[in-house]
Amino acid sequence: MKHICVICIIALLFSSCNNSKTTLTQPSQLLPQQFDVVLKINSFESLENGLKNNNLIQQLSDYSPTKDLTAKISSFQKLSSDTSLISISKSKNDSLDVCLIFRIAESVAENNETSHIKLDSVIPKTNAVKSFELDEQIFHIKILDSICFVSNNKDLTIKARPTSDKRPEIEAFMRLSNPDKMISVLAKNDFFNVPIINNDIFGGQQFSDYSIFDAEISQNAIILNGITRGQDSLSTINIFKDLRPQQNNVANAIPNSSTHFKSYTFDDFDILKANLNRQFLLDSMTNNCSAVFQTINEIAKVTFDEQSSVIFKSIDPIATKELIDINANAVEFRGFSIYALDFTTLSNCIYPLITQIELNHLTILDNYFVFAQNQSVLETYISNYLNGSVLGESDHFSNMMTNMSDESSLLVYMNSDGLNTLTNSLNTDDIKLDISEYKSSAIQFVYDSDYAHINTAFTTHKRNRNKNNVTEELDIKLDSELITPPQLVRNHRTNQMDILTQDINNNLYLISNTGKVFWKKQLDGKIMGEVHQIDTYKNGRLQLVFNTPKRLYVLDRNGKDVNAFPLQFNDEITQPISVFDYDKKKNYRLMVTQGKSVLMYDKNGKTVSGFKYSSAKNSISSQPKHFRIERKDYIVFSEGNRIEILDRVGKTRINVQENISFSDNEIYLYQNKFTTTSTNGELIQINSKGTKSSKNLQVNSDHKITTTSKTLVVLNDNNLTIKSNNVALDFGVYTSPKIFYINDKIYVTVTDLQSKKAYLFDSQAKSIANFPVYANSEIELGNIDNDKALEVITKGDDNAIIVYELN
Repeated sequence: MKHICVICIIALLFSSCNNSKTTLTQPSQLLPQQFDVVLKINSFESLENGLKNNNLIQQLSDYSPTKDLTAKISSFQKLSSDTSLISISKSKNDSLDVCLIFRIAESVAENNETSHIKLDSVIPKTNAVKSFELDEQIFHIKILDSICFVSNNKDLTIKARPTSDKRPEIEAFMRLSNPDKMISVLAKNDFFNVPIINNDIFGGQQFSDYSIFDAEISQNAIILNGITRGQDSLSTINIFKDLRPQQNNVANAIPNSSTHFKSYTFDDFDILKANLNRQFLLDSMTNNCSAVFQTINEIAKVTFDEQSSVIFKSIDPIATKELIDINANAVEFRGFSIYALDFTTLSNCIYPLITQIELNHLTILDNYFVFAQNQSVLETYISNYLNGSVLGESDHFSNMMTNMSDESSLLVYMNSDGLNTLTNSLNTDDIKLDISEYKSSAIQFVYDSDYAHINTAFTTHKRNRNKNNVTEELDIKLDSELITPPQLVRNHRTNQMDILTQDINNNLYLISNTGKVFWKKQLDGKIMGEVHQIDTYKNGRLQLVFNTPKRLYVLDRNGKDVNAFPLQFNDEITQPISVFDYDKKKNYRLMVTQGKSVLMYDKNGKTVSGFKYSSAKNSISSQPKHFRIERKDYIVFSEGNRIEILDRVGKTRINVQENISFSDNEIYLYQNKFTTTSTNGELIQINSKGTKSSKNLQVNSDHKITTTSKTLVVLNDNNLTIKSNNVALDFGVYTSPKIFYINDKIYVTVTDLQSKKAYLFDSQAKSIANFPVYANSEIELGNIDNDKALEVITKGDDNAIIVYELN
């Protein structure tokens, strides 16, 4: 069959398309005896969104072999949302047999009205086989010991039964795969027999018996980490047996424009040669071979401008030069000598690491001996080496190598053209992919006993940011239109920031700062106001607190309900939830507003009996807030034309007699006074003694304000005032201004929803460089990844989130 690597690459695309016994049977026991690839899907949701937002994978879906596999496997996501196994194999008629295996208890229990298909409607009796149609495809299903087996191949379904046979590769796979990763892969036999790796060395021989790796997919990278093992002594991976991996250094001599290179390292050439002789039944080496290569610890074949060259990295350049038969006649180029020589003898020594290619010239760049067919190629090497235009000095290569080990046995590098060559070699189609941002990708093997560690990275790279630049880092596509602007929440595991948003189907998403969707949870309605975070158990682990019109939710980091939550209410909740932590001791109070009434709950969802406030005379028109002034607590909200100022237990602390015609703005604590505005444009302030003062702001009734304790921001039509500093904006439809206080600096932002532009100003009303930027909602500002740069998060297209970085 065609190289099995393509099956796994295609398999990664699927999600972007849309009776107790003494010994519990495991889903892995039902895997078919013959398979090429097994996938362990740990999170369909995370994987689906990772694939959807990864440009490389989206473009790989243009290859025709993808479509058949995608059509089959994309349907599986509609059957199981839990951890599942998927096996893939090539049938005798050259089509694909695909099987889904998962434990059904949780999936059936969680199946609800929003599911694509009612799983319990197709489940047959135990051990019986039932056929059903899904997405215009026929599948066959069987239940054994509460495990569901689904396949497009009826014979495989009929024959499916648990096996107790020892299957070391499956046992290793289930033991070593990381449940926290999106997906884990088990690939048998010739997974790494792909042309860009095996042209020189493998020659059709089996590289290893099986490979196991975990995959993480984000918008800008695909990272694979795992092992490949050769139990058979003749597995090609074992040519590195008894050799210690060395540091890969040849990139320091390779031109930056190189398409790809392949580097082998070794600490003892005699052992390497003996392994090659045994593996490929070669004649023993000559003594001269041994002498030269005892001074070498890295050999690389390089391709650029469609020409091949070879590099030896020497640990003793003087000795290496003496041992190579170099013609005394040389041509000088920019201070370096270019020699004529016959590479045949050296090539024979290291066959089949390097196949016999005609190389007639040599130059020496410090420790690097570079062989090429043409003098012009070596002149390019010299020029790039002198001006520092080598891979090892490039940002894209250095960034990619952060995902790799410093030392390896075999390293295969590709730029975007080399990656395109690889993908085309795996398919009958010849497609030019638009993957120019994938400037550096690599596969690395680090030999250890009878197996090798695998590290693989396909990474994008954008140009270095100049100071004061604003660059778009992520454009995260979600399933449906968003109804809430994205909000930042703290990730207590990483001490960085994650992103929350909700779509029109009331699905709440938690997304990492790299664009990975951690989970999606359907709620009963739209979230009101902002989501809060509390530390219920006082252990540093944060929970999310928010409400919809009918429920009060507290969710943990994994999107699971906490304690008695959600609390359900018959009467509608009319204001966003208020979260109070009076003494900063994490004894939280959660205040729910329903019309004229407020209800107080503790962090466990129990009613706080000591809170005595009964009811307002009118509907409460602002979200209750807690303020502290001179060690006294105040709970403040508006109702009708009155402002209520209560103490902790709900008793009136300040009785304000005067009526206020409240605008739609919130109540803030500004200058140690309770501050809001009236419909006639007055700034209303009440001090802790109940004295009311007012100031005419000379604004329209639909003005907007926000404050910190010392900064007042007013937006009136297109005029923005920050403290006493004014700026005239273009006419538009603006969101309410927001203030961010970060690193001792005030930032103020508004978004024009008409022109879809977000503005960012400092406290002096001076625009931050390179603003406005495209935005379709109000923005969030913060340092989401703990680097030196701030990020802006906003809604982009209707179903997308944009992350900008400010430099």
